[in-house]
Amino acid sequence: MFKRLRGIYHGKKIEEKMLIGWQEWCGFPKLKIPAIKAKIDTGAKTSALHAFAIKPYYRNGVLHVKFSVYPFQGRKDKVIVCRAKVVDQRNVMSSNGHREKRYVISTPLTLGEERWDIELTLSNRDPLQFRMLLGREALRHGRLVIDPRLSQCQTRPRKSTSKRHTA
Repeated sequence: MFKRLRGIYHGKKIEEKMLIGWQEWCGFPKLKIPAIKAKIDTGAKTSALHAFAIKPYYRNGVLHVKFSVYPFQGRKDKVIVCRAKVVDQRNVMSSNGHREKRYVISTPLTLGEERWDIELTLSNRDPLQFRMLLGREALRHGRLVIDPRLSQCQTRPRKSTSKRHTA
């Protein structure tokens, strides 16, 4: 069962907001990633997904990218190969101050029982603790409240229970 807040939270009224902690399970159904643990990072503008073997290609004159994902931290026995249309290429400053040009894709995110489209940059996050970073652009739709004292408030996504929302 997922948690929702009603009533007053730090002096502001909340109507049916989903409570999330500093880390949550999310999924990407179009990418065939049923579950991946994400760090919620309001300091990061853009969300980032760990990807490797990133190969750009054109289909009908439109840039796409094929990439692989290890969905579970510390494990390399499960690999998911993904394909997506590229919506942009951006220079992104990493947490260590390094600038990197990254492919940006748009895909539905499943968190708890909700689903909405977000943009993801693709980057090799192998040395980092989390395979997924959920940035503030993905959180801006106004349906969430983050309590950094909590962790994994929502259940792992299930394919058939997601409600569709748009940002």
